[in-house]
Amino acid sequence: MNVGVCYAQVDRQLWMRLEVPDNSTIEETIKLSGVLKLYPEIDLSSQKVGIFGKIAPLDTAVKDGDRVEIYRQITADPQMVKRRRR
Repeated sequence: MNVGVCYAQVDRQLWMRLEVPDNSTIEETIKLSGVLKLYPEIDLSSQKVGIFGKIAPLDTAVKDGDRVEIYRQITADPQMVKRRRR
């Protein structure tokens, strides 16, 4: 099954497609992609992941054509940013 994996840092983005076995989970897909070796700062125990912008648990099965996304930690409080703009 063909799926995508993406991860974005502030200054660069990773977007790759790969073949994974049927019934693979989000976690298995991320590990098979090799992204954890490329970006050792990724911590799946604390970072959110999802499919097409919808947060999902690591044990969620992926389907053909899905885009698995690894989300970065929030570095600024959205409420504070909004206040600074005023």
